[in-house]
This record gives sequence, C-alpha cells and structure tokens, in this order.
Amino acid sequence: MAQSTAAPMPTIQTVTPLPLRTLAPWAVFFGVLMLVLLYFVGAEQGATAVLSGEGVHEWVHDSRHLLGFPCH
Repeated sequence: MAQSTAAPMPTIQTVTPLPLRTLAPWAVFFGVLMLVLLYFVGAEQGATAVLSGEGVHEWVHDSRHLLGFPCH
C-alpha cells in the first residue's frame, strides 16, 4: 500500500487597497499633527511664541538640536 498524499495547495488571497475616502481623513489629521509638532520644535520661541515663558523651549530643547534647529 504505497500511497502518496500531497499537501493541499495554499490559497492566495489578494488584499484590496484602502479606498482614498477612508484614508484621507487620517492623512489630514496626521499631517496637521506633524505641522503642529514641527512648529513647537522649530519655532516656538521669541517673537513667534504662542505660549509665554520658556517651558516649551525647555521641553523640546534636545529635539531642536537633534533636528538641526538653532536655539541659542
């Protein structure tokens, strides 16, 4: 009784891309979030400061240097 059993072939399922209508609100949200973060890291000091004091400057001080923004 020599019978060979072949393993069943795996089925390949195609992944449909996300519709733009579903992706667009998230892309806009994260784009605005990144612009706000870039502002606070790069420009929140001196004459363009939205918040008074040095608190934001001190919180993002090291990231300014890491990203190449001058701050002093």
